[in-house]
Amino acid sequence: MTDATNDDLVLPFSVDALDVRGRVARLGPALDSILRRHDYPPAVSRLLGEAVILNVLFATALKMEGRVILQIQSNGPVSLLVTDFTSPEGLRGYAKFDEAAIAALPDSHTLQDLVGEGSLALTVDPRANMRRYQGVVALSGESLEEVALAYFTQSEQIPTMVRLAVAETIERQPGEEPRRTWRGGGVTVQFLPEAADRIVVRDLDPGDAPDGIDADDREDDDAWVEAAARTQSAMDHELVDPGISAERLLLRLFHQRDVRVFDPFTLSADCNCSTHRIKTMLEQFDDGDRSSMVEDGVIKVTCEFCNTHYTFDPEKLEPIGEPH
Repeated sequence: MTDATNDDLVLPFSVDALDVRGRVARLGPALDSILRRHDYPPAVSRLLGEAVILNVLFATALKMEGRVILQIQSNGPVSLLVTDFTSPEGLRGYAKFDEAAIAALPDSHTLQDLVGEGSLALTVDPRANMRRYQGVVALSGESLEEVALAYFTQSEQIPTMVRLAVAETIERQPGEEPRRTWRGGGVTVQFLPEAADRIVVRDLDPGDAPDGIDADDREDDDAWVEAAARTQSAMDHELVDPGISAERLLLRLFHQRDVRVFDPFTLSADCNCSTHRIKTMLEQFDDGDRSSMVEDGVIKVTCEFCNTHYTFDPEKLEPIGEPH
């Protein structure tokens, strides 16, 4: 049975003995809502679910109001994937893919099988009068976890460990028929000692350090080695099981290390599209462009994120019927 108090939240934590801070994400109904709206093949749903969780773990570490967008572009079967976190809790996402290429994938496939060559971009768009920031990293690695580690190494130079898991599970409620539902979870830790010289910054293969800079060949700090190993030990079923709370997972990972938790962030599947927004967008096109959009006497617009369909009169740009 699902415990709603364990779902759709991010729980920040710290382990002072190891000089690490981190977050645990647990997504249930919010993730299921995002994925069910599109009914993607399982491989695409899992990848989009992992990207949603990764974006949440990144965005909730930022002390700002605004949007954080994670985008994957590639030449592989999944050519485009976008997830959008809008503070304080709104989540949405979608993917574009080659259906035949996805169907031809083997049951056991890697990230490279899904995306081929491409890039992952994280864009931070604050609401205040602050500049947008974007970090980009190549899609190298066998999993999205490995790409995330490369991103943090390149962009933040902070030792980071990430675990992600997404699965379609069977949910049973008293008096109801069992139903399939998507669930996901993730945990990340970062090494943040007071003494910065304890951090070993390693260059990315094949090397992106400026000429004349010697590689740091020191061994990693013992505290970070332990923290990373403990985080890496989180099993997929622990990250998605609604019966294992975020607090229980942290106690298992960092027992005898006095893990401290803080107030959680709540999450929800929420798209900000609306009839007014779509109309405003259409008004920005000239008459010729709008004429090319007319099909069967109307203009039809579908929100990629939530799959809601809007229909407009091309002459008056007034909505026809209710969005569906």
